[in-house]
Amino acid sequence: MSFEAAKAHLEQYGLADRVIVFDQSSATVAMAAQAAGTSEAEIAKTLSFLVDDAAVLIVAAGDAKVNSSKFKAKFHIKAKMVPADRVEELVGHAPGGVCPFAVRIGVAVYLDESLRRFEYVYPACGSSNSAVRLTPAELERASGCVEWVGVCKLPEMAQ
Repeated sequence: MSFEAAKAHLEQYGLADRVIVFDQSSATVAMAAQAAGTSEAEIAKTLSFLVDDAAVLIVAAGDAKVNSSKFKAKFHIKAKMVPADRVEELVGHAPGGVCPFAVRIGVAVYLDESLRRFEYVYPACGSSNSAVRLTPAELERASGCVEWVGVCKLPEMAQ
């Protein structure tokens, strides 16, 4: 159901034709990159955090890591991921298919600056075997993000 909801959400923006369904799992960054035929960095991973008992999604480049001090400076709380057994309940998508489309009401979406260096990125589309090819601007529009943030760090070689 999550996949259908995410695809219907993208249809509202004329982007549903960009959805890709894979014959293999794309549940991790490495698997998604292999399935999409792209670099791990271009996978737009969606991370779920708890902020004041609500889910907050950070969409970041596949090679980026959340920087605890930057996260705390932005959200005024220590970075704490949503427990895996509560992700679907709080976000609307199960782990492996979490994406910023068709999320539960009240879930705030933030896009990390690490994504801006790519022409296209590949976030999941509500299932563990799907993605959608979008420009960062299309991702911004379709995700309804609150804002772009700088809460991640890149590997030394990528900076």
